Amino acid sequence: MWEEEKEKPVYRQQIVEHVRKSITQTIFDIKWVPLSAKLMTCGNYAKNTGCLIMYQLDNGELNKLVEVEKAAPFKCMTFNHAHPETRTLATGNFQGELQVWDLERLDTPIYNTLAHKTIVNGIDGACYSGPPEIVTGSRDGAVKVWDIRQKDKPIAALEPSDPSKAADCWTVSFGNCFNATERVAAAGYSNGDVKLFDLRTMRMKYEFNTSNGVADICFDRSDIEMNKAVMSSLEGRIRVYNLRTLHPTLGYSYVEQRVSTGTIWCTKPLPQNREIMMSCGAGELSLWKYQYPPQHTIKDADGSDKGVPGSIEEINKVTVSQQPINSFDWNRSKEGLGACCCFDQSIRVMVCTKLNLL
Repeated sequence: MWEEEKEKPVYRQQIVEHVRKSITQTIFDIKWVPLSAKLMTCGNYAKNTGCLIMYQLDNGELNKLVEVEKAAPFKCMTFNHAHPETRTLATGNFQGELQVWDLERLDTPIYNTLAHKTIVNGIDGACYSGPPEIVTGSRDGAVKVWDIRQKDKPIAALEPSDPSKAADCWTVSFGNCFNATERVAAAGYSNGDVKLFDLRTMRMKYEFNTSNGVADICFDRSDIEMNKAVMSSLEGRIRVYNLRTLHPTLGYSYVEQRVSTGTIWCTKPLPQNREIMMSCGAGELSLWKYQYPPQHTIKDADGSDKGVPGSIEEINKVTVSQQPINSFDWNRSKEGLGACCCFDQSIRVMVCTKLNLL
């Protein structure tokens, strides 16, 4: 007898490619311009110069609005350092420069400083109710926090004691920004180290190793007390850490799952529902949901509080490219609208349906 073919699972939430645009540049980061249907991309041309390109999503097409060429290739960027209405963009480039740009005038940066000795791998910003700060991480292993009102001197720096043996810092993120004084900077490194630095006390809050290089780290929401953080790493693995409870010996509890066959380049929580996240892997987009445990804390044998990890449920997974998807961003104004860039020299606008039913 012929074996019955296994039926493919039918997903209620679909991941649909809305627009695909082929380009001639290599794009390293993509972001939605706040409060708009515009996309900002940064990367480099074939002649090793940098590019900043803005697109407008209009009637199912991506139309180029602005394109500028700069001397050094760009690696990363963020809009999080300022209020959405200001429309300023912070970038890190291959020469170690931190620059802030006015989107209306991209010819000259409004802020420019040599932040690191070599390429800036990661950047994030925090404004909220506190000062406008930017955190950068570099190949030189250093993590620095900058106040754009103060030039050429960081307000905090985590530098390796021996630069010749330092691991690359691949990713940085701000969290715990629930009032004007509290702020935590998280950094992930190529050797699997993760460091959480408290900017209020200027002390290391906690550090641990994930056994795989950390390609991306992000908090589910930066403007609340630390709740959970997602680490994306090599070998297709993600970890979700419960940051509510720190055990004196075991540290933070976590759940781990493999969601791709290759490196997970980034994972982004949905702004409208922070339990839903999208991970970018080896040409795959994985949509999944974090389920909280029945209770967040239990007592161990010694009477100490111990965090309880939740669980991860896959919602859908689609393959959109034969090359890795290296960046993804959700639109904060439209639930389910996302954008990604791939190493096949293309950018895509994706639509995830029925997320409001989860």
